[in-house]
Amino acid sequence: MSTREVLEMAMTLKPEEKFLVVEGLLKSLDEPDRGLEEIWFEEAEKRLHAYRKGSLRGIEMEDIFG
Repeated sequence: MSTREVLEMAMTLKPEEKFLVVEGLLKSLDEPDRGLEEIWFEEAEKRLHAYRKGSLRGIEMEDIFG
């Protein structure tokens, strides 16, 4: 079934049914992507290690938010 067909079917729903569909879709967008989380975790670990080793310098908070 194509996206267009799904949308056409959804348009025939009652308002409260449409709400449930929309709510379900929005909630699904908030689910974490485990693969992406793992990539960011590895990157954070690399940066922390580099900082502790002295090969990466920190930035003053005032320079970021000032």
